[in-house]
Amino acid sequence: MIYAQKDKSELRQEKQKLEKEIEHTSKLLDNTKQSKKTSLNKLVLNNKKIQKRQQLIRNIEAEIKRINNSIVANQKRISVLQKKLEKLKNEYAQMIRAAQQNRNDITRLMYIFGSEDFNQALRRMRYFRQYSRYRHEQTEMIKSTQDSISQKNEELRDMRKTKISLKSRQEMEKKNLVNEKIEQNRAVQRLADKEKELLAELRRKERAAKELQSAIERVIAAEIKKSEEVERPADEKVIKRTFEMTPEQAQLSDNFSANRGKLPWPTAKGIISGTYGEHPHPVLKYIKTRNNGIDIITSPDTRARAVFDGTVTNIMSVPNLNRVVIIRHGEYLTVYSNLENVSVEIGQSIKTKDPIGSVFTDPDTNKTELHFELWKGKNLQNPSRWLAD
Repeated sequence: MIYAQKDKSELRQEKQKLEKEIEHTSKLLDNTKQSKKTSLNKLVLNNKKIQKRQQLIRNIEAEIKRINNSIVANQKRISVLQKKLEKLKNEYAQMIRAAQQNRNDITRLMYIFGSEDFNQALRRMRYFRQYSRYRHEQTEMIKSTQDSISQKNEELRDMRKTKISLKSRQEMEKKNLVNEKIEQNRAVQRLADKEKELLAELRRKERAAKELQSAIERVIAAEIKKSEEVERPADEKVIKRTFEMTPEQAQLSDNFSANRGKLPWPTAKGIISGTYGEHPHPVLKYIKTRNNGIDIITSPDTRARAVFDGTVTNIMSVPNLNRVVIIRHGEYLTVYSNLENVSVEIGQSIKTKDPIGSVFTDPDTNKTELHFELWKGKNLQNPSRWLAD
């Protein structure tokens, strides 16, 4: 939903969420400041912070625009109410002048007794009662309209105060954004001077990714092999390309699929530092990187957790990715890499959000990052499309 279509409640909820995300990213950056090295980790975190800051500024701009629209609507409503009040006062003044001309009871009685017949006398008596009631109603309407105008004026004052506060906040966020962009440019320049180190780090990551992919493919092949040959009545053999599943596993697989976009994160807190697919390197020109999953930077001592019910299929060690846990959910696999230690065993049944191990913290950079992948059979999936916002 675009900002222009969001109401007051939605804008405030999003604003609070962005503020929390900026605060969390700042804490993660504080952890990296303990390391004197300028790292890609700092660059990624700074970039995430800048993105969230830009979103927050757009959110505030939308809130200011909404308030401006409300101010205009309120001013129009006050104008309408003032015209109504003026009309009511004029009508009331005319009634008062008419009442003064017929203010004594004798005049009223003479008017009633001067009726041609009894029915006309009743109509004239009814007129005086209705006239008196109408005067009372006019008085109440004038008072109610005056109260409405006062209320609208009070709302107008509150909205203008809120607008001033938001404008001040907006200017502060813009200054913060400028400072963060300056720091980001400096970090990029410092890292650009370390091209050889960055290339070496990139190659290490690529080797680790290839080793992990090969290991996962071996696990998948082993699972498929269990049901590779199926006996047919005429001894016909059919090669299967999917996992063998019991009715319970098939149901689990369907449940997993039904929760697309609603799965919990594999960490309780964190920010996505690396997205799925191919991307330009943040520093090295003309070089692209490939990510088979997503990377989540989180706080030290964070425990990884299962995103859905399943069974631990494999536990392995991969160079540069430390300990890896693979959990099967019917025909789906979720992969949790870069764990310092593991608290589950192969064959163990797992429930959603059960802890599976602690995420490794790099002692050189103080970076705590989980690599998470999701497979459907032999096919990689984009985990971001499966996890809840």
